Order: sequence, then C-alpha cells, then structure tokens
Amino acid sequence: MTFSFGGYGFFLKKNPMKLCFALVVAGAAIIFPTFASANEQAVGRGAYIFKASGCVGCHTRAKPKGKFLAGGRRMETPFGQFYTPNITPDPQHGIGNWTFADFVLAMREGKRRDGSVYYPAFPYASYTNMNDTDLRDLWTYLRTVPAQPEPNREHDLIFPFNVRYSVHFWRMLYFESARFVSDPKRGATWNRGAYLTRALGHCGECHTPRNLLGGLDKTRELAGNKNAPDGKRVSNITPHPKKGIGSWSISDIKGLLQDGSLPDGDFVGGAMTEVVENGTSHLTDEDLQAIAVFLKALPVDVGP
Repeated sequence: MTFSFGGYGFFLKKNPMKLCFALVVAGAAIIFPTFASANEQAVGRGAYIFKASGCVGCHTRAKPKGKFLAGGRRMETPFGQFYTPNITPDPQHGIGNWTFADFVLAMREGKRRDGSVYYPAFPYASYTNMNDTDLRDLWTYLRTVPAQPEPNREHDLIFPFNVRYSVHFWRMLYFESARFVSDPKRGATWNRGAYLTRALGHCGECHTPRNLLGGLDKTRELAGNKNAPDGKRVSNITPHPKKGIGSWSISDIKGLLQDGSLPDGDFVGGAMTEVVENGTSHLTDEDLQAIAVFLKALPVDVGP
C-alpha cells in the first residue's frame, strides 16, 4: 500500500520509518486540535465556576491592592485574624506543586497535603458539595493564572483556636463530607439554585446564623448573621416580609445579583459589593433566575 502525501507516496513506500513518522504527524494534526479545544473549554468552564465560587474576594487582598489570588487578605472573626493563602501556581508559596488529588482533598475534606486540617474560615464545609466536573474545571482554570511568589502569612488567633488540632473537635460537630444531591420533589431550576447557593456561592457561610463555636445553625438557613466575618452584620435573605426579602420579586433579586441595585433604588455596600462585582454579575441569566427561585422558596425566618 502506498500512502500519498502530496508527491511523497513512493518515497514513503521505500522508507518505512519515514512512513511511521508521517502517520504520527498526520494523527497528531487530528488529535491535538481536539485536545486543545477541549482544554480551552474546560478553562472557560473553570473560569465561570471560579466567579460563581467567589474566590477573588478572599484570595486577593483589597486594601492595599494585592496581586491576583496571591492571598494575604485579613479576615476578622471572634476567634482572631485569619489571613488567606496564595492559590496561584507558584511552587513555593502557592499550589504549584499540588496534584488534582491534593486540590480535591482541600476542597472536599478540608485537609492539607500532610493530612492536617484547615480552619473552617476556608469554606470547605460548603465546597464539599461540589460535583466532580466543576472541581476538575476549576482546577484546570487555576493552573492558568499567573504564578505569584507571595509568601503566606500566619493566622493570629486566640487560645485555644490557635492550636490547629482543636479544629478536629469542630469538625466532629459541624462538618460532613457529602456531595450535593438534587431534591426529586423540586424542579431543575430550584435544584440548580440550591447548588449555586449552598455549594459554589457558599452563601450560608455569611448569611446563616452561627453559634459560639462558629457552627452554622442549618435550621435557620440564610436568616442573617449578627457577627459575620469582619464583625459586620449580614442580612436575612429568607422570604420574611419585613425582616427578609419576602417583598422582593424574582426580578428584584436578579437585579441585585447583576449590578448591586436594590428595589428602593439604592445599591448594596460592604462585602456584597465585591460579591456582585467579582462573582454574581458574571453569571448567566438562567443561573441568576435559579438562585432567585431558590431564595424565594426558603422557609420564612425572622432573623437573629
């Protein structure tokens, strides 16, 4: 058999090694564009998950302005000050030496590569609900951001919370490693909204009341928090007619998530400004609709 690559058919017939090489090149021309296209799609999906998950707000210092995802942002809590880590691909200070398995261990189990545990200021109690595809795509995207050789800063916590082992007791009480499971009694839009709110957006980490040990009161989901990170009060976003957002329409909720506008013509402030700017304003209309539908269906709670 003679393969014809232009006028090289006879040449390749007489040179079998050359023929093999030509076949490899021809095969690569078919395979590699497909691979590149698939990888680009994964990066694009990962960038969307990245925005929906609010990673910029914690891992990029706002004041003074820090380098993208290089960490160092201070979080004021009743337990002391947390400083967020560098999650760029820098091999020394970031996650450049991590494997995908290391990433999954952190996101789903709240554990370091050496087996020690993360403080729950890192919202792995919410991220544990993420599905396999979103985790893989997010990882693929994070590998593309510029590496920043920015060293991490130690937390400044009060006793006994400065003893990392104490987190094990917190985990026994308040952490469950579990994936998001759709509710068959609800529609696809509600379930998508639940996933975006509970897993990716981790909204409950700020908007759900906590007890003295920092555990979420899941019986009062999104009913507001008197002492959220940075010591600020966070609003009730259940459908309570006066204390929550019960008087808001679906369009009102979507408007806030799109551009920060409130039904009375004002705009959100504080940390929610960053949430909108870096996260929810980049979501599709379908996902904004899903979040709004989910919030409107929450149990009514008067708030703390």
